[in-house]
Amino acid sequence: MTSFDDRENAFENKFAHDAEMQFRAEARRNKLVGLWAADLMGITGDEAAAYAITVVEADFEEAGIEDVVRKVAADLGGKASADDIRLKMAELLPIAKAQLMTEI
Repeated sequence: MTSFDDRENAFENKFAHDAEMQFRAEARRNKLVGLWAADLMGITGDEAAAYAITVVEADFEEAGIEDVVRKVAADLGGKASADDIRLKMAELLPIAKAQLMTEI
């Protein structure tokens, strides 16, 4: 194998790794948003964890975060605006990434 082939494989592997880490970070962020929303709704324990999973699953409906924002906003029923939810998602993404880094 040539040096060029080695470099190409390294870049492909890095891209795949970075994409997987981004996916995992976004899923973790969505779980954290779900737990935050559950707290606002007064849901605790296993019910909060189950709700957080539904928030993670909501992200599979379409690309981007708007599917999650719509679900959480509807579930909260006015306890937080869509902008509040987007802000919370932005706040929780670095926390989710940090949590993942400690698990590796």
